[in-house]
Amino acid sequence: MSKNETKGISKETPKILKNKFYLYLTEFFSGMSVMAVELGASRLLAPYFSSSQIVWTIIIGTIMIAMALGNIYGGKSADKNPNPDKLYARILVAGVWIAAIPFLGKFAILGISGLLVVTVNTNFLIWAAFFTCMVVFVYPLFLLGTVTPSLVKYTVDSLDDNGKTVGMMNASNTIGSIIGTFVPTFISIPAVGTAVTFLIFSGILIALGLVYFISSKRGRGKVIASGLLFLICCGLSPSLGFAFWEKDLAYEGESVYNYLQVKDNERRTALSTNVLFGVQSVYMKSGELTGMYYDYAMAAPLMAETDDTTDILILGMGTGTYAKQCMEYFDGVTAEGVEIDEKIVELSREYFDLPDDVTVTAYDGRAFLNVCDKKYDVIMVDAYQDITIPFQMSSKEFFAQVREHLAEKGVMVVNMNMRAKDNNGINNYLADTIASEFSEVFTVDVSNSTNRELFASNDPKMIERFMEKSAVIENADLYSLMNEIGEEIVEYKAGGLILTDDRAPVELLGMSVIDDIIQEELVYYKERFKEDGIEGLLG
Repeated sequence: MSKNETKGISKETPKILKNKFYLYLTEFFSGMSVMAVELGASRLLAPYFSSSQIVWTIIIGTIMIAMALGNIYGGKSADKNPNPDKLYARILVAGVWIAAIPFLGKFAILGISGLLVVTVNTNFLIWAAFFTCMVVFVYPLFLLGTVTPSLVKYTVDSLDDNGKTVGMMNASNTIGSIIGTFVPTFISIPAVGTAVTFLIFSGILIALGLVYFISSKRGRGKVIASGLLFLICCGLSPSLGFAFWEKDLAYEGESVYNYLQVKDNERRTALSTNVLFGVQSVYMKSGELTGMYYDYAMAAPLMAETDDTTDILILGMGTGTYAKQCMEYFDGVTAEGVEIDEKIVELSREYFDLPDDVTVTAYDGRAFLNVCDKKYDVIMVDAYQDITIPFQMSSKEFFAQVREHLAEKGVMVVNMNMRAKDNNGINNYLADTIASEFSEVFTVDVSNSTNRELFASNDPKMIERFMEKSAVIENADLYSLMNEIGEEIVEYKAGGLILTDDRAPVELLGMSVIDDIIQEELVYYKERFKEDGIEGLLG
């Protein structure tokens, strides 16, 4: 048996493939592109469906399915017809498809969401994320899944060295995957964004195909078509923002952690870290109250016993809304914050007029407590990300750390989003967990919102002190609000729903509540569809 017969390819094999270096290079860059697309998928979906562990599971699961099917098909195809033209044609198609994702993928997301509005009654976000992954990402990654078995067919010279050759091939793929994991997260996405990141890695795949066909002096039509389509995608994809229906955004960009947008008008400036899940920070230019949960949280300094100064720590600083309000409405307040996203800290100075003397540490809130030895009169925990709170800032162990960093008669205030209909929602878990560390726990619902503010202390006089201090507030708007809080605040009756570092299913709990909220919001659209059909829904 000749060497070429062992390899299963004809004597007409292009010269470029007779050098194994190019085959290893193909394996290296295909592995790199798979991981880059996976990370890009998470950033593309996060503004619409969140970046929770559930969404990550859907992304990883669908991509693994695509790769497995690609491996099977690629192996059978290589045995049946070991023509490298077909392999590199598939790489070209995958590259063009990936280049189109930042543009067409956003329309696909909205189209799929629109269809599910009238067809799905539960788990809307899960189904929307799943079908989006199936439609947008499965096909190109299926094609990339055919690369490894096809390349093995071209690289194995004989049975004597097939183990070594396959090992080298897998090593090339793995090394490429490692680089494809780090480069998007730490370099390309923060520097140039998700859209350009897709284009960079799709360009690499297209370049692999183009070099193959040009060196082989064939496939002229494939070369021209893929090159033109890639150039069209380069022009269209970066021009379409995540919230492409929004006009006149003051800022739109991405950081290592978030998609970010800043809206600015004559009355206020607002930060959103995603498209579908509301506002994270607000700056009222007139200095008035925001009408949001930040106002309710201002009851905490009135509950704490302080001397001439009130030291406040905000875990989840955002752009500093709460710190600025407390400093403006109360005398003797010093505030500092912890915000994991350094880009948000920069935006707080540029767009939200956060004073330079307010210290903000770009760090994880819990990690900050681990190295901090200071005690505070008030600690605000406002670390919601997308639809839920990070699990490490929801556990009994975390709240024990917060308690240790409070002054003897200090108060913790926690912003809890998404009030559940039943008594087994995420807020009940959080409140029960907090009550296991604090003897005094009170809650108040925020008007016209799904938020709830929780106040906790080990000082039994916290509410009595609040009533006394709020009665002498001079500002009319703040006085009225604190009066309302005094009437509506209730003592929390704790249960046994405890979250721990070992077991804190916050993603599932949060997804359950957001699903109920979405279903309530979709009632109107379903009625319109029932009455007027698709035209009524589009209208």
